[in-house]
Amino acid sequence: MAKILFLMTGADHWTLADGSKHPTGFWAEEAVAPYEAFKAAGHEITVATPGGVVPPVDAGSLTPEAAGGAENAAKIKAVVEGAAEFRTPLTLADVRLDDFDAVYVPGGHGPMEDLAVDTDSGRLLARAVESGLPVGVVCHGPAALLAAVKEDGTNAYAGYRITAFTNTEEQLAGSADKAKWLLEDRLTEAGLTVETGEPWAPHVRVDRNVVTGQNPASSAPLAAELLKKLP
Repeated sequence: MAKILFLMTGADHWTLADGSKHPTGFWAEEAVAPYEAFKAAGHEITVATPGGVVPPVDAGSLTPEAAGGAENAAKIKAVVEGAAEFRTPLTLADVRLDDFDAVYVPGGHGPMEDLAVDTDSGRLLARAVESGLPVGVVCHGPAALLAAVKEDGTNAYAGYRITAFTNTEEQLAGSADKAKWLLEDRLTEAGLTVETGEPWAPHVRVDRNVVTGQNPASSAPLAAELLKKLP
């Protein structure tokens, strides 16, 4: 049995370029699909957030339109509301990385607001990749990698081939023109190589101990790849 740290956003809004706050949080499918895959394989999950707040779910991700129908939406919502791990998070600052066998970061626009600049999150993710711990990150979750800065000022993930929510997908979703910055651009500027697939289609990249997924549809395939790296 492996112990997996779910490093999750605590932000319920995303501050746009005009200063307005867009309601958000974590994208439900991106947490639930891997959660169910890891639990089914017998692994233990611990959630941690900035300040230890209960991670807010993006209400938009629970709609039938986003979840692939009313039945699946209800199923995903039931897991979000019923899983004890999501209701009892640790405080990121108190997390001992030595207690875990892998780290997973789900997306949603929430990580763009807090994890992208959270020093505790960045410290954990930098140490994880440098120690060879399996790290899984999906969709907007790679925003958290931006805070993984080493003492010399470079990004701990620089040189890794990853994927993430693309500029094209942000444009198709209607958010690109409202955003302060775009994830694909920032990751590229930080020295990561972002390899993109077709919009909305499953796309996973594996580079050494880092497994990344492009969008919500990539969550389950990513979980399958991360499972291969667990003890």
